Amino acid sequence: MAKAPVIRITKEFRFEAAHMLWNYDGPCRNIHGHSYRLFVTVKGSPLNESGNPKHGMLIDFSVLKQIVHDLIIEPCDHALMVNADSPHAEMASDNELFGKVKPVPYQPTCENMIHDFAHMIRAALPPNVHLHSLRLHETATAYAEWFAADNEE
Repeated sequence: MAKAPVIRITKEFRFEAAHMLWNYDGPCRNIHGHSYRLFVTVKGSPLNESGNPKHGMLIDFSVLKQIVHDLIIEPCDHALMVNADSPHAEMASDNELFGKVKPVPYQPTCENMIHDFAHMIRAALPPNVHLHSLRLHETATAYAEWFAADNEE
């Protein structure tokens, strides 16, 4: 009997967000925004049950979309991300003036964001689906990558 194939599938997501880097020595210490692009790649073996409506799928793209939407897109889209340990976190209490502020327990760099996203997505995936990698574009030419193989726990 042939071994089940291991397949990788990727879905792209987009969201708009602002951030500011507390105590940073460059212009990113100021509030500024990005058009983020997040590529989520999962891997596993497609379902091999001929009577199942998901036969031949690793995960229904709509299921992956819902997971990422609920955990990342909805909380981050059109939000200002700030370090919860910084004085900027006080803005979160004034929704009328600052709107949607998302304090995070880290400096909201692309690198820290992608690590946080990986942790959340991994925990929400079905048992037969494994997070392979993430790529988070902060700009058209700058991005961070996360690979499960580099982050085995």
